[in-house]
Amino acid sequence: MQDVELLMPAGNLEKLEYAVKYGANAVYLGVVDFSLRAMRKGQLITMENLKSAVELAHSLGAKAYVTINIFAFNNDIKQLEECIDKFKDANPDAFIVSDYGIFNLLRKRIPNIQIHISTQTNTLNYESVKFWRDLGASRVILARELPIADIAEIRRQVPDIELECFIHGAQCVSFSGRCLLSDYFSKGERKANHGNCTQPCRWSYKLVEETRPNEYLEINQDDRGSHILSPKDLCLVKQLPQLIEAGVDSLKVEGRTKSLYYVSAVAKAYRSAIDEVLKNPSADLDKYFNELLKVGNRGYTTGFALGDNNGDSYSYDISKGLAGADFLCEFRQPNEYVSTIPSDYHFVKIKNKMHVGDEVEIITPEEQFKANVEGVKNSDGEDLELGNTNDDVFIKFSKSPKDCKYALVRTVGIKRVQQIVEVIK
Repeated sequence: MQDVELLMPAGNLEKLEYAVKYGANAVYLGVVDFSLRAMRKGQLITMENLKSAVELAHSLGAKAYVTINIFAFNNDIKQLEECIDKFKDANPDAFIVSDYGIFNLLRKRIPNIQIHISTQTNTLNYESVKFWRDLGASRVILARELPIADIAEIRRQVPDIELECFIHGAQCVSFSGRCLLSDYFSKGERKANHGNCTQPCRWSYKLVEETRPNEYLEINQDDRGSHILSPKDLCLVKQLPQLIEAGVDSLKVEGRTKSLYYVSAVAKAYRSAIDEVLKNPSADLDKYFNELLKVGNRGYTTGFALGDNNGDSYSYDISKGLAGADFLCEFRQPNEYVSTIPSDYHFVKIKNKMHVGDEVEIITPEEQFKANVEGVKNSDGEDLELGNTNDDVFIKFSKSPKDCKYALVRTVGIKRVQQIVEVIK
């Protein structure tokens, strides 16, 4: 089997670094106004630090693709023209685009940088792939709606272009995300195609008859509820052998708005799975699926990949992604040496409450093991019974990672989905 790229989202600079450290060969990133995901947390990627972000990826040995995949109005084109020199100076490995005008502008103004065609173009057949190839694109990101068998046929028909497809993450009820629900419901203030979607497909709906105001009826009169537009999340870890055999060059994970823990854990699981498949195409991949149950999800589906997408691909119970394991803390370096803290204590940022005596799981890019919380101290060296959410504390574990820089801590095991649903309700 050929080498294959694991492409992870980089919602901010910190997530970019963790994504690569946990196994990504490449990252995709975007800036506000030109991308379909507008980030609001962390060290955001902007026109001012775009070049630094690309250089960070390159310094870590990964490629960086800059997403400019909005469908552009005239004022968007004018704004892009004003920023074109900054995009050129950033020198990414490729631009991801969907709009013909943006494609044309980039080809003329920055001809030396490759162009990847976004999944937003809904490319479903080999003639469309040939069209983009002949225009000068180096890669096509295929629509999520394609079965693997169709991907394999596209590869046979068009062997001289790179193919990319999504393997994991949130899905949209519309064709590859081309939806206007958010625009309508927000009266144009939250445009999905400009990175500001309100995700109305995740809302719970009721039916009201016009002459009977306030008499709401459940849309579905059964136990499936009313999240009729909300697809489950895609998970194709078990289908990796078929995807690689079909000739996919790049395997893409959705999630620029997802957490640091999500990006790291998903990258680790898929990196390990891909490496094992490349050595043994018949490898048992159930253990990696179980790892992916530990991150936020709305339930998993193979979507259209096997050609049997149906009503079971929708999440009728929940709209928010729920994790099978809780993210407890991330290791950090203290701003200065604290003499009152023993050397076997680690400085951490608490994400969810941790008690002395808790059994936890620690993951790093190279390791994964269980340990116990043996002590918690504040910066004054005082013993605490627990670390509260958002606290910066020092913790002693029964076993420490060999390299703490990118270490993350979570709960042990996988919660049953029904238990998680009950908590939300």
